[in-house]
Amino acid sequence: METMVYFTIAGLVVYLLSDQILERIEQVRGQRFENRSLIFFIIMLVLGGISFELIGYFMNSPQG
Repeated sequence: METMVYFTIAGLVVYLLSDQILERIEQVRGQRFENRSLIFFIIMLVLGGISFELIGYFMNSPQG
């Protein structure tokens, strides 16, 4: 049950962070991307993979 909570929180953080990153990239670029949803998906995929791997690593690491 505890692991489910961690993954849910991580998913929410990844979603919000991905949006912020994409907004920032578009501000620097000066215009919106045509395929905005694809770029958003790629950012989420990378951040999600990293965060979920970290959660799995820390949940399975020996306590001691």
